[in-house]
Amino acid sequence: MTPPVVSFSAWEAAREELLVREKAHTREGDALAAARRRLPMVEVDGSALVVGPAGPVPFVSLFEGRDELVVYQHMWWDGAPHQGQCEGCTHVPWHFPDASYLHARGVSFAVLTVGAWEEVEPFIAFMGYTQPWYSVRDVPAPIGGDMGYFACFLRDGERVFLTYRTTGRGTERVNGSLALLDMTPYGRGEKWEVVPDGWPEGRDAGWFWRTDVDGNATWGPTGRPTPQWTRPGVTPEETLGRDGHCH
Repeated sequence: MTPPVVSFSAWEAAREELLVREKAHTREGDALAAARRRLPMVEVDGSALVVGPAGPVPFVSLFEGRDELVVYQHMWWDGAPHQGQCEGCTHVPWHFPDASYLHARGVSFAVLTVGAWEEVEPFIAFMGYTQPWYSVRDVPAPIGGDMGYFACFLRDGERVFLTYRTTGRGTERVNGSLALLDMTPYGRGEKWEVVPDGWPEGRDAGWFWRTDVDGNATWGPTGRPTPQWTRPGVTPEETLGRDGHCH
């Protein structure tokens, strides 16, 4: 099943009709961002020690002298091999390899995870991540605690404040692949999407985030988070080294 075929002028008219709704959606997004900037904030412990390549450092040092900090809080499966780590959290930092534009605006970026640093460090090297990563194991929320969030912090001298936090589909803002798929005729191919009759049947959310060596979607023991197959020297495996799923 494919979209109907029409003349270019008919397509333009339909496109202009949809554009009105898209513009309204953009303006509502701007209004939400304005409301987000007016949220109150809560003070957190800027002296809390997080562990990175240089050992334990105070959380406030992640600002790198800037006034604002955005972090992604990456889930972790203790003791699991690389292929067993969270496919949903893999999806996020893989789409944001460089923070130069944030730095130019006075905003720092880092990835936090509750994994022990001795497990996290080789994973970072394997994935080829260039963002700063830190272990927040045993650090209380909201710096530690539940993962799978974007969180924004503001610094006033040595004082640190949490200003915003989002999870679930709120993390899609940096996931450019999803934005592009949303433009395509068949979308993400997920069950929740509203599609015309006859369209390919949707599958579970994030079904294509884990694949086997041949690119077939699978959540079985031969699968890896999809980007891992691009890593140098990667090999097929027969176990995830974990129980359960995460997105």
